[in-house]
Formats: sequence, C-alpha cells, structure tokens
Amino acid sequence: MNKKYKIGEFSKLCRVTVKTLRHYEEQGLLLPDEIDRCTGYRYYRLGQAVRLNRILHLKQLGLSLEEIGNVLNSKSGMPDISTVMQKIEHCSAEIERLNHQLSQLKSLLEISTNTKSMNEFKIKSIAARKVASHRRVIESYDILGMLCVNVIGPEMMRVGCTCPEPQYCYTVEHDAEHKDHDIDVEYCEAVGELLPDTPILHFYEAPAIPKALCYDHVGPYTTFSDSSYIDGAWNKEDEAEWRTEIQVPVK
Repeated sequence: MNKKYKIGEFSKLCRVTVKTLRHYEEQGLLLPDEIDRCTGYRYYRLGQAVRLNRILHLKQLGLSLEEIGNVLNSKSGMPDISTVMQKIEHCSAEIERLNHQLSQLKSLLEISTNTKSMNEFKIKSIAARKVASHRRVIESYDILGMLCVNVIGPEMMRVGCTCPEPQYCYTVEHDAEHKDHDIDVEYCEAVGELLPDTPILHFYEAPAIPKALCYDHVGPYTTFSDSSYIDGAWNKEDEAEWRTEIQVPVK
C-alpha cells in the first residue's frame, strides 16, 4: 500500500498527538516519509506505525528517548541487559515506595474514619521508672519491630529481666531535629530491677517528668517518637485495640 497520510491523519490513525510526532522527528526517532518542499506538509506511510508502536512500547517500559534511539539503531533491536536490569531495579524501588505510601494512606484512613482514635490532650506527670534500654542509629522505624523481637527481647530474657504490671515500653529520639532516616533512637522497657549492663542493654532509672503534654492514640501506628506503647501486638491480637500514649515534656 503506497498511500501516504498527512501528519494529522497519521496522528489519528496511531492515536498520538501531532506534537508527539513532531518531537519524535526532532529526536530522530521517527522521520516523515516525505516533506513537501512547498507546503512543508509531512506525510507518513502506514508501515511507519510499526516503528511508532515500538517507540511507544519502549517508552512504557521506562526507557528514555535517547535509550530508545540506541535500541532502534542497534543490530539486535533490543535493549542491552544492563539497561533492562537498571529498569527492573527502578521498578522494584518504585513498587516499594508505593506500597509504603499505600500503607500510610490506609493508616490515615483508619484514623480519619475512627472518631475515637484520638482523645483530648492532657497534662500529667510521669513517674521515675527503672528501664532496660537499647540505643542505636536505625535506618527507619520499620526496623524497630524486628530489633525488639530478634535482639532486645531475647537479651532481656537471657539476663532474667522482670517486667512489672502494667507492662509498657517507649522510645526516645535523640536527634536535635526530625529525621526520616538514620534515626538515633533509644528503646526503653520498664523492668522490676536494675541489672548489670550488657553489650546490648543499658539499665538505669529514668527520671520523673513533672509535666508532660500527652494524648492517646488507639489503633494501628506507624511512626511515633517519645511514645509510650501501652497495648500492642504483645497483648492485643486486634490492632484496632493497640493503645499508644504520645508524651511531650513541657515546662
């Protein structure tokens, strides 16, 4: 078939904009089959739709126009392995980011739809308490749960810690400002007696806080600093019953 299509006709046929076709021409990816010297009209052959579809497919896979040009000009007509591996790594990172964002949005929805999730602020004093603490710099709060289960908890059991009722634990951020990564955090759990320090645990009596601004959060939690975890996975199967008290010392 020798019929040629004006650029507008070709754009409708291939369901792409004229602007896109002109851009691909500028990049040397898809040149018109003919340009009328008098009118400047551009004409395309139907067979060029195959090349255009190839460009669009590679673009959907995340290849840049420069990378697409290299593929079209190569003998194999395929991206090299290193490029494909790079795109796979990028997709994996994006999936992880979106899954984290989805989790955060679900938590936000839970809080927004549960009118009982937040109670009123209150001022209270926090008594001195004996604690077993573990301080380290962690990449993110996502690591803290595994750290408690695999490191802190087993060490507390090994040295024979007793945890008086009501059991509770809390975390303190020691950074001067909020950080999303590389967080200097101290995990503390109330214990019945102070034992000798170990390479993992430091025992001390945390001083009383005369005045703290506090409020309760009931339900799932993601990231809280300076918080007291009162009810959680250790004693409540339903995460809707988890209770966390946010404590901010004030003057």
